[in-house]
Amino acid sequence: QVHVVESGGGLVQPGGSLRLSCEASGSIGSIYAMGWYRRAPAGLRELVAAMNNEGTPNYNDRVMGRFTIYRDNAKNTVDLQMNSLRPEDRAVYYCNAIDRSLQHLGSWGQGTQVTVSS
Repeated sequence: QVHVVESGGGLVQPGGSLRLSCEASGSIGSIYAMGWYRRAPAGLRELVAAMNNEGTPNYNDRVMGRFTIYRDNAKNTVDLQMNSLRPEDRAVYYCNAIDRSLQHLGSWGQGTQVTVSS
């Protein structure tokens, strides 16, 4: 079991930036990748970005070029730098860890709210 703690959400105007942070603890040796997900109001949870242990990123097409994922394997952290935010980026953002079978290792917590509004 992996425990994750997310932070960094908030309210930002369109075009603004936010940085989300996540720290994992627990069965760290089981982690193959860490990622950020989001669920918009009345929507399904979707992958935003993930990065594996080798540093290879994977981005949702909707955020490509605007969001950047950073991972520090030594600290077991993963950050999501979000630039050029749009109203449609409004969602609850979640962090989770993934094993080599692409199974999620952590529980889906409360996440962190990101609101993009003028």
